[in-house]
Amino acid sequence: MNQVRTLVFYKNYFYDFFDKQSEKAKEKIDYVLFLLTHIEKVPEKFLKNLEGQKGLYEVRVEHGNNIFRTFCCFDKGKIVVLLNGYQKKTQKTSHKEIEMANKLMKEYFSTTKQKSNAKERK
Repeated sequence: MNQVRTLVFYKNYFYDFFDKQSEKAKEKIDYVLFLLTHIEKVPEKFLKNLEGQKGLYEVRVEHGNNIFRTFCCFDKGKIVVLLNGYQKKTQKTSHKEIEMANKLMKEYFSTTKQKSNAKERK
């Protein structure tokens, strides 16, 4: 199966979340990330645009009674930037986590823009 997207992990936010999970939960998260990188049209069950949040998506993972969300955005179409993740405990998506994801997304694009501008000047 050919890879159609590339994953980028912004800082350590995703790893900090991932490392706290059980081995079985990690396997399920890995599986969904594999789908994200290898399937052209990812089902909404696994990847959904967040309403009212421009450019912000959530990677959706369910394992047993646990629900996990990892926020991400796309860069240059085929690069998936993983931001922060958390275990969902209620029906509503955490506003605190969404705010954090938006902050990280802005930071990521600001940083990558600065790097590309620096390369152009060389």
